[in-house]
Amino acid sequence: MLKDKNVLVVSAHAGDYVWRSGGVIAKYIKEGANVHVVVLSHGVRGESNDLWKEPGATYESVKEIRDRESKQAAQILGITNIEFWGLSDYPIPLTDVHKQRLIKKMRDVKCDILISHDRYDIMNPDHDAVHKFVHSASVQATSNGVVIEGTKAIPQMKIYGFEPHQTEVSNFYPGSMVDITDVYEQKVAAMNCFKAQSHLIEYYTYRAFIRGNHARRLSNNPEFKYAEAFANFFPVVGDELY
Repeated sequence: MLKDKNVLVVSAHAGDYVWRSGGVIAKYIKEGANVHVVVLSHGVRGESNDLWKEPGATYESVKEIRDRESKQAAQILGITNIEFWGLSDYPIPLTDVHKQRLIKKMRDVKCDILISHDRYDIMNPDHDAVHKFVHSASVQATSNGVVIEGTKAIPQMKIYGFEPHQTEVSNFYPGSMVDITDVYEQKVAAMNCFKAQSHLIEYYTYRAFIRGNHARRLSNNPEFKYAEAFANFFPVVGDELY
């Protein structure tokens, strides 16, 4: 079912796509989907506190480490299509020029599934800004009236939101859960590439266990040990309830 599906993941910072969807990315690639990742910012200013504690740390030295860590993680997950836009962070300066670039990316990819930040993250306004940016671009990507040379409007894509850190206080509601048991070790290895955010390694390892428990209970499938959760932007549509 996933073979040849076109998936676009838009990550605010260098590690967000790994913490929040690394298992799904690895699973989809393994099953034949075409997965593309856009990393808007390396998260130098706001996502790299431990790296700034190193003697002689500079913006460029921290950015270089974050770039290397993210590329190592991508390789572990099997990602071959990844691009880094190199924007600053806290805040991320998202302009109409950037939106046009993202619309073009969605159309070039012929995006079937879009994964990015959910509506609200109490601890990180960058994530909220990226949510609005990505959602707006997705709407425009489907409109014939938004003319970008060399591209054509694409059909409505399915859109899913990452589970944020500080889940409950961010009012996150899981609409979909995906079993990542077969690729769990890949995700853990990818997370361990990031030395500046070790607290998130522990958090998302534990979160995968908790969501696995939920997935077993809701599916009656005892083989689901680890899972990732996502918000559904739109209702699930079909010809029956199942």
